[in-house]
Amino acid sequence: MSTRHENADGPEDIDAAFAEIVAGLEQDEPMARWPEEQDRGTEDAAPKPAAPAAASAPRDWTPPADAPDEGHYEPPEPPPMPRPGIATVGGILLVVLGMTLLLVPGLVGLGATAALPIGLVAVSGGIGWLLFRMRRTPPADPTDDGAQL
Repeated sequence: MSTRHENADGPEDIDAAFAEIVAGLEQDEPMARWPEEQDRGTEDAAPKPAAPAAASAPRDWTPPADAPDEGHYEPPEPPPMPRPGIATVGGILLVVLGMTLLLVPGLVGLGATAALPIGLVAVSGGIGWLLFRMRRTPPADPTDDGAQL
């Protein structure tokens, strides 16, 4: 079994390839500078070393005092939740009853052999009823794609 050190792509080759890539990039064009340094022009051709106690850092930036305050967005209150209909409540109760029969059959006094098929039928019937009750009508406006602003 060969190890990574015996492979031609060992760590020594990666370091050498990385050094070649960096050298090629430095030869092509100078490294990018901060916007403040670009505004000064080309008076400093060599990049400046970073000072330990920089005068300003990116998080120290504050907007100018004369900038207009646009305020913040406050979304409108959402409409109230619609009241579910009797058929919807019936479908949900049927699913809950079926899940109760499947998970805790002794709660209603049935044995596990009788509760399993009744629970499965109740859950299937409740889900089917809820899916059957979904609206399938097209929108009133044919150009309406459903998006709301």
